[in-house]
Amino acid sequence: MGNSYAGQLRTTRFEEVLHNSIEASLRSNTVVPRPVFSQLYLEPEQRPLSRDGHMENEEEDDEDGSESNSPPIPYQMKPPPEGSCTTDGFCQAGKDLRLASIATECLDVPPGFLLVGAKSPSIPDHILVCAVDRRFLPDECGRNALLGFLGNCMGCGEKSFRYFTEFSNHINLKLTTQPKKQKHLKYRLLRNAQGVLVKGPPICWKGIDSRVRQTTSNMSGGLEEHPPSSGANDLLPSSGPAGLNTASYTDLNTHLQASETSPHMANGSHVPAPQQALPQTGLTAHGPGRPTVTGSMANSGPPKKRHKGWSPESSAPTEAVHRPASSNTVKGTRSADSVASGFVSQGSSPPLPPGESVTVPDGLLQTCGLQPVVFKGHGALPRLCGNTGDVLVSGHLQACYCSSQTLPRVYEQYGTSSVQPLSTEMQVLLTVYYLVQLAPDQMPLMEDLEQILMRSWRESHLSEIRQYQQSHPQFPTPLPGLAQPLTPSQLPWLAKLATSSSGESVLVLDTAHSLAAALDGTFQKLMEGKLSQTHYVVIICMGRSQETESCIVVTGKHQSRALAESTLSPSDCMSEINQELSSGMAAELEAYFSSLGLDGDVDLLEKASPEKSSPFTQGCVQELSGEPTCTEYRAEWREIRPIQLAVARKLLSHVCAIADSSTHNLDLGSFDKVEFLICVPPSEVAFQQVVLHLWNSGVLQELGLDQDCLSPKDAEQYVIKLDQAAVAKISGLIQKSKLNPYTLFILVHDHAHWDISSEQYSRVGGEPNSGLVDSLLNCRQIQEAANILTLHVTSFPFALQTQYTRISPYNEIHWPSAFNNDVDLYQEKTKYFGVSELLESTRSGNSLPLLRFDSSFESMVAALEERFPRLHSVVIRTQVLLQHYSVALMATAKGQAQLQKHTSVETLEMVQCLLGSAHRCPNHHGHMLLLRIPFPALAALAHQRLCRVRDRLGLHERFEVVLGDPTSGIVVGKHFLNQLRVWLKIQDPEWTPHTYLELEALPCILIFTGMNPMGESLPRSLKYCDQRVMSCCALQRTALEQELGLAAYLVSAEQQSQRGARTSSDLSESDPDKLSGTDNEEEEVVVDVNSTLLGPDHSRTDSSPHKQQQPVLSGDTPHGQRRSSKSTSPGSSSTQAQASPLRPFCSWARNLNRPPVVLLPKALYDLITTIDASGLPKPTSFLPHASVEWASSFRPLLSKMMTCTEQSLYYRQWTVPRPNHMDSSNRAEGRTDNFHPRRLLLSGPPQVGKTGAYLQFLGILSRMLIRLMEVDIYDEEDINCNSQSDLVRYHQAIASWPNADTMRGMPFDFTIHDPKYEDISTIYSPDLTPDVEKNARRQEDVYLRRRTARIKLSKYAAYNTYHHCEQCHQYMGFNPRYQLYESTLHAFTFSHLLLGEEIQLYFIIPKSKEHHFSFSQPGGQLESMRLPLTSDWNPDCIKSPIFTPTTGRHEHGLFNLYHAMDGASHLHILVIKEYEMAVYKKYWPNHIMLVLPTIFNGAGIGAAHFLIKELSYHNLELERNRRVEHGSRPQDVWPFIILADDSCVMWNSVDVDSKSGIAGAERNVSLKQVLQHMESSPDITEYGLCGLRKWSSRGSGTGRRREPFSRGHLHDFLLLNVDLTHDIQYNQNRFTCDDVDFNLRIQSAGLLMCRFNNFSVMKKQIAIGGYRTFIIKTKQMTDVPTTVQPSQYICAPDSKHLFLATPAQLLLEKYLQHTSQRLFPLSAGNYSHPVLSVDCYLNLGPEVTVCFVSSRPHSINISTAGLLFGGLLLYFCDSFVTPGFLKKFRFLKGATLCVICPNRSALRQTVVRLELEEEWRFRLSDEFQTANAKEDQPLFFLTGKHI
Repeated sequence: MGNSYAGQLRTTRFEEVLHNSIEASLRSNTVVPRPVFSQLYLEPEQRPLSRDGHMENEEEDDEDGSESNSPPIPYQMKPPPEGSCTTDGFCQAGKDLRLASIATECLDVPPGFLLVGAKSPSIPDHILVCAVDRRFLPDECGRNALLGFLGNCMGCGEKSFRYFTEFSNHINLKLTTQPKKQKHLKYRLLRNAQGVLVKGPPICWKGIDSRVRQTTSNMSGGLEEHPPSSGANDLLPSSGPAGLNTASYTDLNTHLQASETSPHMANGSHVPAPQQALPQTGLTAHGPGRPTVTGSMANSGPPKKRHKGWSPESSAPTEAVHRPASSNTVKGTRSADSVASGFVSQGSSPPLPPGESVTVPDGLLQTCGLQPVVFKGHGALPRLCGNTGDVLVSGHLQACYCSSQTLPRVYEQYGTSSVQPLSTEMQVLLTVYYLVQLAPDQMPLMEDLEQILMRSWRESHLSEIRQYQQSHPQFPTPLPGLAQPLTPSQLPWLAKLATSSSGESVLVLDTAHSLAAALDGTFQKLMEGKLSQTHYVVIICMGRSQETESCIVVTGKHQSRALAESTLSPSDCMSEINQELSSGMAAELEAYFSSLGLDGDVDLLEKASPEKSSPFTQGCVQELSGEPTCTEYRAEWREIRPIQLAVARKLLSHVCAIADSSTHNLDLGSFDKVEFLICVPPSEVAFQQVVLHLWNSGVLQELGLDQDCLSPKDAEQYVIKLDQAAVAKISGLIQKSKLNPYTLFILVHDHAHWDISSEQYSRVGGEPNSGLVDSLLNCRQIQEAANILTLHVTSFPFALQTQYTRISPYNEIHWPSAFNNDVDLYQEKTKYFGVSELLESTRSGNSLPLLRFDSSFESMVAALEERFPRLHSVVIRTQVLLQHYSVALMATAKGQAQLQKHTSVETLEMVQCLLGSAHRCPNHHGHMLLLRIPFPALAALAHQRLCRVRDRLGLHERFEVVLGDPTSGIVVGKHFLNQLRVWLKIQDPEWTPHTYLELEALPCILIFTGMNPMGESLPRSLKYCDQRVMSCCALQRTALEQELGLAAYLVSAEQQSQRGARTSSDLSESDPDKLSGTDNEEEEVVVDVNSTLLGPDHSRTDSSPHKQQQPVLSGDTPHGQRRSSKSTSPGSSSTQAQASPLRPFCSWARNLNRPPVVLLPKALYDLITTIDASGLPKPTSFLPHASVEWASSFRPLLSKMMTCTEQSLYYRQWTVPRPNHMDSSNRAEGRTDNFHPRRLLLSGPPQVGKTGAYLQFLGILSRMLIRLMEVDIYDEEDINCNSQSDLVRYHQAIASWPNADTMRGMPFDFTIHDPKYEDISTIYSPDLTPDVEKNARRQEDVYLRRRTARIKLSKYAAYNTYHHCEQCHQYMGFNPRYQLYESTLHAFTFSHLLLGEEIQLYFIIPKSKEHHFSFSQPGGQLESMRLPLTSDWNPDCIKSPIFTPTTGRHEHGLFNLYHAMDGASHLHILVIKEYEMAVYKKYWPNHIMLVLPTIFNGAGIGAAHFLIKELSYHNLELERNRRVEHGSRPQDVWPFIILADDSCVMWNSVDVDSKSGIAGAERNVSLKQVLQHMESSPDITEYGLCGLRKWSSRGSGTGRRREPFSRGHLHDFLLLNVDLTHDIQYNQNRFTCDDVDFNLRIQSAGLLMCRFNNFSVMKKQIAIGGYRTFIIKTKQMTDVPTTVQPSQYICAPDSKHLFLATPAQLLLEKYLQHTSQRLFPLSAGNYSHPVLSVDCYLNLGPEVTVCFVSSRPHSINISTAGLLFGGLLLYFCDSFVTPGFLKKFRFLKGATLCVICPNRSALRQTVVRLELEEEWRFRLSDEFQTANAKEDQPLFFLTGKHI
């Protein structure tokens, strides 16, 4: 192989081509420009592809045929010249070349040539001697070989063979494959001690091509990729200490290059951002001119053959590279040091050969002024020795490389494939590109580099991934055009090419033979000052294992300082700062300030005499001298906003959802009280703040806890700080929960993200008080307590949303977002202004941004950081900040304009606002300036310094300096304390403010300290938030957002609209778009301090719309422009003052609706305002918290359109807790989650009102529990009552049981007293006196409008399915022993004459209830339901089976009688319709169910009662037969059943005084007591029907004597004797009044009926389901309720009428109820002429009176002698009704007859049989039918008139 150019360039100069390539790469924003080396060689030629995807005649496929998996390429040798020698081992000139022959000869070897041995396949035992130019041979490491060939023949001496093909022909190799030097030049030849030429070491060609030869022969298509949104823009767990990054590129989803974003806004001015473009990587060619990234980069070296037409723009076909990962990266795990701190010690480095170490020079930090940071890359980093304290070693970069080489599991499970990780060379090259594009003031971020690596990998394998996503059954064949690998020999060239455009900022070292040598050289260059302009040194070398090794040394002063400080944890950082302050290191900085001269010396305050009159010391007692006072002051923290109530209701709904779930983890129905405990971080201000909100919320009064809380001090018992004192209080809560099982305890964990350390970790070496939350709130007692509900409240829930979280995603409640207009739903009068709005202000462009940085401050800090390299930057920043504030105070107070140049415009503006705002208001209301200094020692220093400056300037009564330390309370001077008492109208002379909220309108500087805010709220008077000293050592989302959250603000929407409508005369308020302080009245406060602030004599107003500007005071900077725009000349000020005197106004009140201005460090400002590829601010893609880590690098970015719920799911999928996280141990074997069922998470932005929301939640939860313990009970007085009816006339008032004989002597009360029957026909009786004054009866809606009362449930109540207490779990069937499927279906058949056929019913009998039944054999045929004997008695057993017919109330029916029965054994059977069987079985799995036949699906309550009674009698006969077989008498079997309504909820008993017989109070008793009392009545079997009184709050007869028993109608809860009543059936066709009809027939049969008046039953109002819910609708629209008039319920037979899809019987009953006053006109409103109804009672409406008579022999009827009837109703007459029977009764002339029959034939037969035509006149038109279709079996009736 050879090259005609032999590695030389063409005519174009290298420098020119290199310059053009760099320029093209900088200008390109679409595709990658051609690499420089492609321009240095010949133009490309297109090569055709073979079928297998390889180039035809490709000579570069394989350099070693023995290792190739490809078939050899055929080769035809050029025929030798005529006469040439062709003997093997000889050249064509006939000279011997064999080593054995010429080993001892003296050979002429030219300089620069080496003797090598060539192998010929024809003579494998011999070596042929050749001389080859050493430039074209590799060194010992297999590197540095030029492509091409230059050789000489050692036989004939011919020289300068430029092609190896030509040379191989000359030496007669006689090859059958393409000649390649790598295949045939095998050994170096050396001379031994005897001078004999011998075979030496093999030539290391594999060092170059071993990576290429490791082909993946099974390149069978791509594998599945994450969805398109799941890019590789991922964050490393080391994001915190990795340093700052303000990279300007924003879109890594498309290209790996800098986005050409708009310039950053810096304080309203454009600042150019660096826009260094990155080359495009990771792209697969999609067409002509679109190169693959790895192809373009890998081909950047010289091509091997000029005639191959190599070009980066042609998709170079090659084999995919799979480079074996080194031992450091193949495991894909991170060492503990890289996870925790990110920086590693030497002991953690991989083992190295002995002697491989680097000595750090002494005085490195002192000499070069920086502490270099060494990032471990690939390979083993040598050990450092010597002055190791001056060097830091970081494992972040190595962890990033490791993460990018760990493929997702979805790829790993398919084994080796074409989808492989990035090679080492590509990782290093991409890293170099990333470092090159960083600006000088930017820090490298591992997140950005990881995103670059992931994106490059994704797009380099895009084709394979897409093919795999098509889900082919087999892997596709290898694809042509895959990316060409990057070889180690090309890496240094391309890396240096990339750095050529960066000047000296990035240096690539590749000449050293090892990392140790390169590091040693780097340290020496640092000592010599040769790297002063270099920020990063990238070291690349080939290790002993022939693997590429690399590391990066950070040598930039700014970068190394930031990285070094980021290595410190917050506690270490605090310790270092304290050490610097205590050791005097910081004193050097103070001394430096003093040396700056008089202008910068703060000690010039000594020369400022306090006695000198100051414009700010004049008029200090203005408010005491009768001047006007400010009336605009108001404190708003007590107000509850609508959105807070809405969130409280959302919390309540989630609690109800937990209670309603099938897991039964919370039984709300069992709690009757709410208590709570609020846990807050150990901050005194946060503690007092929650106490203040609690005291003002009214929650204590609502929960009934106000008796113990008479002052806010007493309310502190419900709030605890999470310190060591909290242990006892949490233990007390646990004990209290055990003693009060019916109290629901709410444990509120406020600011829940504050301490998430695990208890185990804190024991080992955690910070003080860390792990307390884990030990207290996650303890086993709280987790297992069924009456403790934990509510976590936080603004930053990310750390609680991991793969091992304890909180279910369904238990998260998120604050309504303005993003999706949720807030608009609540009529909110405020608008939240938070982090996103702050960022939006930097992009709006129509006003000054609220988020700013101070360039003057940053410049001074940068200069001092270089001067004091050993001082922490926070110490320097604090000192500079104090210097600026001191000078600004002096310049403003003393009017010394010459001092302004020693402070910044921002600082001067804030100080002027602070002093000027209080000066304008009559009451001296002012603004708050927040100075955020996280470190307490520095905060104390700042407080002392500012107080000293203030006092010496005589401003001690103008503003206060407050030290906000979380460990202590707030200290305010006496003068300001008196002001606050007056403003807040507090009379207590001992009162002091405990919260920052109480500092509202106080002009002050609040020095807010503490490493993290702990939930402290700030007042609305906050005007500036100065965070220029904010520590940037931890770059996590939570840490950044909680600092910015201090400036969160609620803007009043009303004030905002009013502000927009103000007149232009008030220029300071005229622009509604101006939000910052510099846009309002502070524009009057100019840099020239001799104008407005000097008092009334020198003041001016802002009435003039034009302001004369001063010349620019400082350069051309943006700050200078702002100075100019806000400056006014003194002359113009005095002129304006003469025209308009100063008008006092309250600056605080006017700015109450303006969010504060935030000042940030420049680096942090750039970082926050950068938008990433998802369109979100860059911090959102950071690691959410230091205690969690990313689960995988192959994760998508957060999307801009994600809701809070979607963000939660994102973090739950992609983050895992670290070992120090309290959730790290929350894992369950075999489960994907381990959620705690009683934990809720409330998240919302900071300062939005979460405390008020959860306090309101506590109140409405308490109200709901009270509401759950109460039910709506029908509370109606009996109707149609006679005042004498209740008087004692038969039984003694103290009688416990009725006497049968006495009962027979009592008259039957035909009058219906149940108020639910107020709208039915009155039953005629001789002693009834009609109520003529009675109002019109209510009609159809009486059921919904009946009077109810709220009654608290007793412990003997019946419950619906929502009740889940532990006592009745087994009863309900939720015990594990009673599974849902453990029930069987049994058929039960009996016959009845009325039905005319056998009836088959089905029993669903749970296994636990089978003992109540008798079977032919175990599991066999059901024979009967067991009944006890009359003589049986068991105090814990109820003898009567309870039947409850129900429909549509599977959830709300009161079928849980466990508590009502007081645990007594009983038999309860639900009678249901066939189509509802499944749903009832689901909700009541342990209940016996009787399923009615299918034909009764549309039937009414009468059918259910009919079948219950007839089945019971049939079962009684079966049981009697069974008992007789066992020796008992038939009459001894218990004959009673209970018919109970499904809404009976409680039962009561009236205590009667045994002496006076006066009824006492009514009390709740168990149903067991009621039934056992009734069942034990003497002669109970002589009663046909017994019942209870309906409860009424006014019907118990308290305080008077009343009849204990009565004989009348019974309803709702009946004790029925099926033996005595076996001949009396319920009417199976009836829908309404079937119980009234049944009562009348029992009475006519002469059976005893008894109502126990000392017992009452309460009925719950259930508006769902029941037998009253039938809807009358048309046949055509069966699913749509239709309003149908009652007149349409009937029609003429055979007529075309609108048929109704309603049972015929119901239509008939409704028709008679609504139209009987027209059907029976003579009886309407005429009590003396009732309608005679034979054998049945039908409701004819309240206007018509019905007289019931029975046609049965021996029946008892009322006397009708002399009574004239106004009508006759014959309903389904049987044979007992005869013409003679009807002739006993007399009718008015014209009385109406109505005969009802099931069909027309029966109608005619009845008329004939009863000889009705003799006395009644009929017309053809008087025949009707119900409006049913023929197939629905309508009913027919005939009307006639009496003759």
